[in-house]
This record gives sequence, C-alpha cells and structure tokens, in this order.
Amino acid sequence: MKALMHRHRDLCERAVDPLEIAAGLEAHGLTDRAAARFRHRDVFSLAEEMYARVPRDGERPPPSPAPADALRESWAWAAPALLPGVLCTAAVIAFRLTDGRLRLAAAALGALAVALGLRAALARGALRAPARHSPAATRAWTCWLLVYALLGDGLLRAALDGGPHGPWPPATAPLLGLALACAPAIWCARLFAAGARRRLAASRGLTEFTSSVTPLLLAVVALFVCALAALLTLCAAVLHQGAGYAGAGALGTLLLLARLLTAYGHSRAPAVVLGAATAAEATALATAFAGRLPGCGFLATPVRALADAFGTNAVPALVCAPAALALLIHATRTLTRASAHARPPGSP
Repeated sequence: MKALMHRHRDLCERAVDPLEIAAGLEAHGLTDRAAARFRHRDVFSLAEEMYARVPRDGERPPPSPAPADALRESWAWAAPALLPGVLCTAAVIAFRLTDGRLRLAAAALGALAVALGLRAALARGALRAPARHSPAATRAWTCWLLVYALLGDGLLRAALDGGPHGPWPPATAPLLGLALACAPAIWCARLFAAGARRRLAASRGLTEFTSSVTPLLLAVVALFVCALAALLTLCAAVLHQGAGYAGAGALGTLLLLARLLTAYGHSRAPAVVLGAATAAEATALATAFAGRLPGCGFLATPVRALADAFGTNAVPALVCAPAALALLIHATRTLTRASAHARPPGSP
C-alpha cells in the first residue's frame, strides 16, 4: 500500500474526492482484481483508503470567483462558437449575389473565412482537442466530408446522367446548417462535461458513475440532432433548397461524436471511421464515373439504383449513419468511464 501511495501521491494530493482517485487508478490500468491484492473489494474501496491516508494542508476550497467574472467566463465560448455560422452565412450571401469570377473569389474567400472561424471556435472550450490528439488525417477526412456535403450530390447526379456538362448548383443549405450547428455542438459538449463532472462528484462507485453518464451522453447527442434538424429546416426554407436531412443530419452527428472523442483524448477511432466514410463516398463517385466506360456499366448499378430510389442524398446518409452509430457505441464505452473525466476535456 505504501508503494502504491508513493507512486500516485500527486494524484491523491490533487484529488478532491475518492472517486477522482479511482478514476486516476483506472486510467493507469488498475482493475478490481488488482485492488484485491491490497485487500479491497474494488478500485473505489482502495481509492477511499488512499484518499483518507494522504495528509492535506487545509481542506478549505479555493475562493469562488466573483459573479461578474463567473458569468463572463461561462459565456466566453459563445462568440467563437457563433463564428462559423456567421461567416458561412456571409459567404452564402456573397455567393448568391455575385457571378462569374467574382463568385469564384467569394466562394474561395468564404471557404477560408469559415475554416478560420471553425478553427477559432474549436480552439477552446469543451471541444478543444489536445495538441497530440488532433491528427492531420482527421482534418483532411473532415474537409472531404464537408466538401461532399456541398458538391457531392450534384456531382454524383451529373455523373449518373452523363455529365457534368457545366457547373452544377452547390447544396448550400445543408452546409450552412452544419456551420450554424457549431454553436449547439459546443454547447452540448459543455453540457455533457458539466453533467459528467457533477456525477463524478456525487457517485459512490465506478459502476454507478457509468450508469448515470450513459443516459446523459445519449440525451446530449439527441439534443444536438434536434437542434441540427431545426437549423437545416430553417436554412432550407430561407435558401429554397432541399434540407438533406438524412445526409447532413448523419454527417453532423458523426462530426460531433468524432470531435467529442478527440477532445477527450480518443483520436484513433474517429480517424479510422472518418477515413472509412471518406473512402466510401469517394468510391461511390468513382464507380459512377467508371460505369460510363465501355463494358463497365455494372460498376455504377448499385449507386444508380440507390440514387434513383432514394435520391443522391441517400449515399452520404448510408455512409455517415453507420459511421456515426459506430462512434456512438465507442463513446458509450469510453466517455462513460470515470477516468475520462478526471481532467477537463482538451487538457494535455
């Protein structure tokens, strides 16, 4: 026991309750079977003894910040979170009011502005990813999925109809809805982090904590889906375009779960799943064009049948929905562990 306490002395001195020590021990790979060697029935019981044994120089909590400072800090995330939606709205307006080369310039500048706004929105707060847990491949796959949401459906339909014979209209309504959904995504992530921390302080065991956080995670994801659906409806009504509920909704959910997992240090699964979704969409486009080669018409048959039956938006929906489900299952196994919330999301 003395050796164990010496090894985790910093954890014990920093902890504000036994469950935080239990979360740290769990993160270091200590299981209930290992706790039995110290004559404890589980990790939490062992953590309680370690918490009681470590001396502390004053149990008084730090002074709480002033109400004005607390209010300012609690809303500091709002302005950056709104940036992607505001900049994307301006870019869409500029795109629709221009023509020719000016339209291309407006699209390029708009894309750059939205990318910078998104970077600023994700640079702090509940969706901030640790520096070592944001692979370049994940950013590349995300860019592809967003570009496909804007241009992919039109290009796929043109490929199936023998084109493209010229520029095709981009699907600005789904992309604008996704950009506006950055604010509810960050708010939902804050809601999940705050709720998990409260449950971490109130739970009396690791199993109890997991069973209480799992419904919270599912409720937060459902709340985001509802907010995204409302924004897609609004954008479709204003821009007089299809909302693309299935494709854009599945993509938005996929990106939220991928970023949430990355913010908590689980970046491998999002990278793999986003890469697989990108490959699937690229394959759909490739087969549509390859089917126009002599004797290769059969290659485009599955995509053509799907597009004719349910529309071209069925392709991203069929790709992103299983990917989002896979990440949701992974999140219920990783983000509901107490060790995931021992530190705030995005901390190194």
